[in-house]
Amino acid sequence: MALLSRLSGSRAIKRGALVLAVVAVALVVVVLARGGSGTAAQAKKPDREWCTPGTPRSALCPNNKVFDAKEYATHGDAFECVQFASQADAQAVLRADPGDPNHLDDGGGVACRGLPEPRDTKPVPRPAPCGPGDARSALCPQPDRAFDARYFLRYGNDAYDCPDFASQADAQAVLRFAPADPNHLDADGNGIACPDLSAPKDAKPVRRGTP
Repeated sequence: MALLSRLSGSRAIKRGALVLAVVAVALVVVVLARGGSGTAAQAKKPDREWCTPGTPRSALCPNNKVFDAKEYATHGDAFECVQFASQADAQAVLRADPGDPNHLDDGGGVACRGLPEPRDTKPVPRPAPCGPGDARSALCPQPDRAFDARYFLRYGNDAYDCPDFASQADAQAVLRFAPADPNHLDADGNGIACPDLSAPKDAKPVRRGTP
């Protein structure tokens, strides 16, 4: 009887060990099926549901493959470094338009040095500040250079800021041409654009709200 009791106990131990082994294997399979845990799972996490296949790559959709640098270089000062998924993307925008309308260049022809990899730190040669056909601006402040207010209204949105103008009078001319103020040059709504800019000045208020 003692022998039978020992054999029965040995079989129970073996069965218990087998059950534990099966459970352990099952747990491993479940973890692997869910993509692992911790950092590995986060690294493989897909973009958000709003990042459809045609959505451009950006800081909000960093894994999307679609990226057209020219789309970021044709709207004036409309984008900032934080909106790009990587330093290489920002550099591609600077390379597409070395005039750097978005002010991405941190110096030396390299854009947004603080952004994550992938990186492209090959300097982009910057053009001379003022070309023959350039409008008067902060980069081309010569008083004898032509000024066309429509140049600063061509995108119809908040594409230019006060520092883009050579003088307060130039900013006021833009506000006078478009009192709806799409560039938000008149922050306090008193009809005077960019009052802190240098002379020449135009202090005659613009009546706001009229297209």
